[in-house]
Amino acid sequence: MRDLNEIRQEINEIDEQLVKLFVRRMKCARDVGEYKKANGIPVLNEDREKEILDRVFVEGGEYGSYTKLLYSDIMELSRALQHNMIGGGKELRNLISVAESDMPDNVRVAFQGINGANGHEAALKLFPNGETVPCKTFEDVFTAVENNEVSFGVLPVENSTAGSVSAVYDLILKHRFYIVGALDMKIDYCLCGLKQSEFSDIEMVRTHPQSISQCENYLAKNSFEAIPCANTAVAARDVAREKRLNVAAICSYKACEEYGLKILDNHIQDNSHNTTRFIVISKKLYIPDNADKISLCFSLPHVSGSLYSVLCRFNSLGFNLTKIESRPIEGKGFEYLFYLDFTGNVRSEDAVGLICRMSDEMPGFSFLGNYSEM
Repeated sequence: MRDLNEIRQEINEIDEQLVKLFVRRMKCARDVGEYKKANGIPVLNEDREKEILDRVFVEGGEYGSYTKLLYSDIMELSRALQHNMIGGGKELRNLISVAESDMPDNVRVAFQGINGANGHEAALKLFPNGETVPCKTFEDVFTAVENNEVSFGVLPVENSTAGSVSAVYDLILKHRFYIVGALDMKIDYCLCGLKQSEFSDIEMVRTHPQSISQCENYLAKNSFEAIPCANTAVAARDVAREKRLNVAAICSYKACEEYGLKILDNHIQDNSHNTTRFIVISKKLYIPDNADKISLCFSLPHVSGSLYSVLCRFNSLGFNLTKIESRPIEGKGFEYLFYLDFTGNVRSEDAVGLICRMSDEMPGFSFLGNYSEM
């Protein structure tokens, strides 16, 4: 068995040679970039990259997969260098440079549901001086923004217990409006019924499907039959209208008060740290000075390594990915749209350079916004 110090000495000698060869290769990549710039040639050449990756995989022998991975990273670095030289993403850079930092507050804001719904409360927190506009469906919120009936829309995208609101992500990817703000709101539910009802009377409970997931253990423990509703405030309103002693609603305290119901039990969500993340959508881009989260979407074929190669770009620059969602592209077998959040500010060159490179190379790419989260 070889001595460990002897092995490490050999590794140091090899690394010294590798660094020199890497610098030499990057200088060649710079020369290629100058040629492409002078001749109007795109940075990405997928056929050339595939040829290299196939070759090094074979030459790597038993370490072929590792060699291919190494060269994938080298080519990503080479493209990044060339993009910086050519100055790609001009349209995106211009869009970001003219974005306003301050959103108006005294505006019309759409939310899904009726007064007392969690979306209503989120809209009031985000726009305390705004006029809230209730909408029947998530799609209706997007339509109201599209038709300029409102300036902004407030929508739930994720709950800490029940997970993502897939329908909203589908609409984000469909409409490609900007995300200009976000709110993490604590969700605290009560069980409420008619003034004449008692807890022992309750057999059926109305609430939103997401709330059913968030109170699943509570419902099972009490053997309540769950009846799905459009949202929690609608559940409270319907209980008030039906006037049945054995029917209650799981809703917010605000909805309970709004529809004149009586609290039968408090804080009934399974997770005491239950929160829902809401976003603000807009047709106009705003980027606050303290923006710290960036949202993107793009499409990828369902082939080995395609997503990994994208994620490596964020890792190499030290960006923290906070969310990734995949949605199938309708009518295209095994092709997917990806929604992605990561921490950063587009006023930094690393961040704007990365998204500009992605916009130049990736089909279906959209910059969805850079915002702060309350």
